[in-house]
Amino acid sequence: MPKTIRELADQLNVSKQTIQYHYQRLPAKNRQKDSQGTNMIRPKAERIIRDKVAKPLLANNQQIDSKETTKTNKDNNELVATLIKEVEDLKSQRDKQLATKDRQIDSLTKLIDQQQKLQLSTVTENRQLKEHVRKLSYLVESPNSTKKQQANDQQTKCRVGETDNKERIIPKSWWRFWKTKLFGRL
Repeated sequence: MPKTIRELADQLNVSKQTIQYHYQRLPAKNRQKDSQGTNMIRPKAERIIRDKVAKPLLANNQQIDSKETTKTNKDNNELVATLIKEVEDLKSQRDKQLATKDRQIDSLTKLIDQQQKLQLSTVTENRQLKEHVRKLSYLVESPNSTKKQQANDQQTKCRVGETDNKERIIPKSWWRFWKTKLFGRL
């Protein structure tokens, strides 16, 4: 199907004058006009024009592409070098941060270990003290002494109101027994 010069120019992305120039250089048998006098390009002529127009376009595009490729390659190389440096810097920072975190973790682990040991020793001391207090209270309190102590506690409460400056009353409790032995009778 024949095409007009305009249609072929649009199709090849070239100017109408370029197609017109090549069309006029074709042999007369390959040129054709329609009933209105418009130049029509047959498929055979179209192939010839395409070949003539496409080769210089490809050469120009290749030259432009090679220049752009060179510029692009240089830009890409610079970009790649910059990115490599940034990656190395980031790796270095990451390694430093990890080393710092490792030291912090070691320190916290030591502190936790120390705290656990201290807590264990405190619990052990508390158990020992409770056992000691239990033994002392067992020695001090016997079934008869408990009744006597209760009676003494009631007497002490009564005497507190009667106290004058000369007489000092000591509350009577389980510890008064050992206090009496140490300091004598108060």
